[in-house]
Amino acid sequence: MNRFDEVITRKGTRSVKWDMAEQLYQDKEVLPMWVADMDFTTPEAVTEALKERVDHGIFGYTIADDLVKEQIADWLQTRHKWEIDTDWISYSPGVIPTLHMIIQSLTEIGDHILIQTPVYPPFYSVVKSHGRHVVKNPLKLNGEQYDIDFDDFEKKIQENQVSMFILCNPHNPVGRVWTKKELERMSEICLKHGVKIVADEIHADLVLGSHQHTPIASLSEETNQNTITCLSPTKTFNLAGLQVSYVLTANKKLKKPLDKQFNNQGMFMLNTLGITALEAAYKHGADWLDELRTILEFNRDYVIERFHNKTDVIKVIPNEGTYLVWLDCRKLNLTQKELKSFMQKQAKVGLNDGASFGDEGEGFMRMNIAAPHTIVKEGVDRIIQAVKIKQS
Repeated sequence: MNRFDEVITRKGTRSVKWDMAEQLYQDKEVLPMWVADMDFTTPEAVTEALKERVDHGIFGYTIADDLVKEQIADWLQTRHKWEIDTDWISYSPGVIPTLHMIIQSLTEIGDHILIQTPVYPPFYSVVKSHGRHVVKNPLKLNGEQYDIDFDDFEKKIQENQVSMFILCNPHNPVGRVWTKKELERMSEICLKHGVKIVADEIHADLVLGSHQHTPIASLSEETNQNTITCLSPTKTFNLAGLQVSYVLTANKKLKKPLDKQFNNQGMFMLNTLGITALEAAYKHGADWLDELRTILEFNRDYVIERFHNKTDVIKVIPNEGTYLVWLDCRKLNLTQKELKSFMQKQAKVGLNDGASFGDEGEGFMRMNIAAPHTIVKEGVDRIIQAVKIKQS
């Protein structure tokens, strides 16, 4: 059996995705295809490294030494052709805590921060919770692809005196992998108006087909000095529960206050097993990742084909990256509340509510396809059958 075909029971492991599903959806029969983690085991080399570290039996304070930094640098050079200085690295338990630290240390109360909607829900909360203001640059859906409205992008920056832009690349939930040309245009506008760029590139390794991820900071030295990049092996290798991520900041004037904020909050070291997993994943996980990307591409193409052939009211926005599929359900002619209820109670599939990604997500739902194909097939079949019954 292919290692990505095995269905592994996650119930009873305190899994947010599976053990919270019954509580969230109030139904034991709902199939969880929501929160962004995978139903695949991490590479064997990672589990072996963790077992060896656990067998040691002592879990005291642990440093991420130069070898860990060099492993990060090697990974970024090999996978993304980005040569970094290891002095740029800071550590964090996760990208969202990092965004909180960045906003607190590099913006002021009352500042305006630009995001591109619909977008990952915490982008809203990390801004609002610190007394900053969200400015939206809505993405434009042109057929089956979302594009950036650059005129609106620059206009919103000028009108609101925006001080920071949070980029999501690859984009969650619409699945775009921004092209080098698109990234250059965004950077050009931000540099022109003195807007700092914060790049959430946590899905950087999960790019499908012929698409290529370009770290925005790699475009030029000027862009690099204006950018803070948030990365992690957790999405790539299904390690979210180990809470390990890192930040790359080339500009010392930005890095110094950010590091100070991390220290003020007691975030100055990673957990022991997180370090072990990061190092093992980046050292030995490349072949596993290449196989994973093939599986994700197969699952995505299956979902697109099935919905296209079996129903004319649900349209899949093809994702170029991530394992998250954005479903356009507007032809069902349901309110968002009715749409959520339909998926949960009629289809019995637990998806993410499109409206949680912003007003631009109304009429949409997000599906996680990082699961054995039998699970993906079951989820799609349930939705198609529920649509048939609704239309009969």
